Amino acid sequence: MTKDAAQRILIVEDEAHLADGVRFNLEHEGYEVEIAGDGRRALELLSSGVEGQRPFELVILDLMLPEMSGFEVARRVRASGNYVTILMLTAKDDPADVVRGLEEGADDYLTKPFRLDELLARVRVLLRRRRWDGAEVVADPEPDVRVGDAVIHFDRFEIETPEETVTLTTREMGLLRALVDREGETVTRGALLQEVWGLRPDTKTRVIDSFVVRLRKYLERNPSDPRHILSVRGQGYRFER
Repeated sequence: MTKDAAQRILIVEDEAHLADGVRFNLEHEGYEVEIAGDGRRALELLSSGVEGQRPFELVILDLMLPEMSGFEVARRVRASGNYVTILMLTAKDDPADVVRGLEEGADDYLTKPFRLDELLARVRVLLRRRRWDGAEVVADPEPDVRVGDAVIHFDRFEIETPEETVTLTTREMGLLRALVDREGETVTRGALLQEVWGLRPDTKTRVIDSFVVRLRKYLERNPSDPRHILSVRGQGYRFER
């Protein structure tokens, strides 16, 4: 991978030795890496970027940060309309913290201490969804799916509408894929939690609902009166093309 084509990663971590070690290994893999030592600096980089450089494609976000917690960083990033992929890297392994992280907008999480090979594998999986420079060639692309006025490009992780083209996060696309593949069927909340987020089916969380709200904004002509992603009371959701 050339320097110009390198995918950009932001590490948000206040432990300098850990951040430097992760950066060294990511750069060895061919990625372009920046480090933010606190939450406010992370928001600055994510909101304005660095002049002359492309947007970040992945954020490795610690939860316990000075100035502002990782939860708050994720919440503000998502509230601003930025859906950069977020991997939460944290010592908090309580299920409630994991669920909260996902609800605030994280796409995946990894708990400390972690194995380097597992971190690198997670990064590869999360970044496989797209290439900003369009240089990656998909040998056998998935067919597009037309939904009303929109077109879902599964191979590019995009939804194209007459007004705009939206790039989806890994979890957004995973949820949409799970529903589209079972078109006309009711997919239970438990099945979606297990398949898309890797959580126990009985986990108490509203993460699915917040992601459905996002997808409806992209796909539905009137999100408050959806025609394609339908709620099935007490069960889950159903997709209708």
